[in-house]
Amino acid sequence: MPDTIGLTSLQLSILQILWDRGEATTQDVWEALLKERTLALTTVATLLTRLERKQVLTHRREGRQHVFRPMVTRAEVRRSKVRDLTENLFDGDVAALVSHLVRTDEVDADELARIRVMIDEAEARAGVGD
Repeated sequence: MPDTIGLTSLQLSILQILWDRGEATTQDVWEALLKERTLALTTVATLLTRLERKQVLTHRREGRQHVFRPMVTRAEVRRSKVRDLTENLFDGDVAALVSHLVRTDEVDADELARIRVMIDEAEARAGVGD
């Protein structure tokens, strides 16, 4: 997998379907996408092919159909997207990203408490304060 994976929201929706199902045909993906947007079956087939070229998906043949499955995990894509966000919007400064996130009005006390626990756990793993 490349360090960063450039994915559109539609490509992420396709991956979401495949992560949830494990694998799916073009028809399966198209039907699942119909719940949120109207696309031609050929458009979905093109998107799946592009994702395969990016080495994000692979396929096997089952009769006349291709059955696609993801080659990347949710965690890998999240890491890639956060890395890209950090590099592009915060000049690689992780502390600036975290500062931006916790200083918004949208973070409530419960979320801040969960973040505090995660920081404590990360410090323990890193041996900070030993």
